[in-house]
Amino acid sequence: MSKSKQNMNENQSFVPYQETEGEEYMSDEQLEHFRGILQDWKQELLDEVDRTVKNLKEEASNFADPADRATQEEEFSLELRTRDRERKLIKKINETLVSIEEGDYGYCEACGIEIGIRRLEARPTATMCVDCKSLAEIKEKQIGG
Repeated sequence: MSKSKQNMNENQSFVPYQETEGEEYMSDEQLEHFRGILQDWKQELLDEVDRTVKNLKEEASNFADPADRATQEEEFSLELRTRDRERKLIKKINETLVSIEEGDYGYCEACGIEIGIRRLEARPTATMCVDCKSLAEIKEKQIGG
C-alpha cells in the first residue's frame, strides 16, 4: 500500500462496506462508498503535491559544500519522482470516478464479471478481477522475462 493510501486510510478512519442481504452489486450505496474512498484518496494526493511545492520553495538553498548540494538535489529528485507517480495515480483515480458515473465500475474490463467489494476496497482503481489480473501478469512475465 502506498504511503499516501496508508495515510488516507489512517486519516479518514476507513470503514469497510457492510453489504445487506440481497443487496444488488454496485448499488447506489456501494458506488457512493467507493466514490468517497476515491475522492478522499485523491485529496490526500493533492495535499501531498501542495506540501511538496511548499517544501521545495522553503528548503531550496544554495549550499557552498558540493556534497550538501548533491544531497539536497537527490532528495528533491526523489520527491519529484514520487509526485510524478502520484500524478499518474490521480489520473487513474479520475478515470475510475468517470467509470462510476458511467456505470462501468466494479466489473472486470477483460471478462465482465464482478471484481468484488473487498478487492475494490483494497485497490479502488482495479479494473480487472483477480483471475484476469493474474493471467495478465503471467503473460507479461513471459513476454518480458
